[in-house]
Amino acid sequence: MMEVTIPGRGPLTWEHLVLDFNGTLALDGALLPGVATRLRKLSRKLELLVITADTFGSASRALAGLPLHLEVLGGGVQGERKAAAVRRLGAERTIAVGNGANDAAMLEAAGLGIAVLGGEGAARGALLGADVITPDIRCALDLLLLPGRLVATWRP
Repeated sequence: MMEVTIPGRGPLTWEHLVLDFNGTLALDGALLPGVATRLRKLSRKLELLVITADTFGSASRALAGLPLHLEVLGGGVQGERKAAAVRRLGAERTIAVGNGANDAAMLEAAGLGIAVLGGEGAARGALLGADVITPDIRCALDLLLLPGRLVATWRP
């Protein structure tokens, strides 16, 4: 569990972190440097779920051994399925991180939605659905590991 007090927003409690894989944690199917270490640290505070279409078919291999749950989506409307996962966990108790058009509804549904730009860029819908936008996943995860940064960014 992670608790943060944001002036003007009050005390917030999160239990879950839902992450996209390709374009968010990974580029071209390969986990970005420094991400695994950050995920291990965050897993001490939050339950981690990676939910992905797995475009490159590499998510299971890239995330092997990390303390998280992986859900690979088949065809169909993936954006709504990602948002449904956030709601199932309890939207207000969930942080979501993503970059794609299929992440927009998930980011908007979550208690805190963080869009990352990264090497793939970010879809306009993801940016509009997010509460906070970061230049890459390492900065997004660091907002959670060093919550003073989040307080400085997200206070009204």
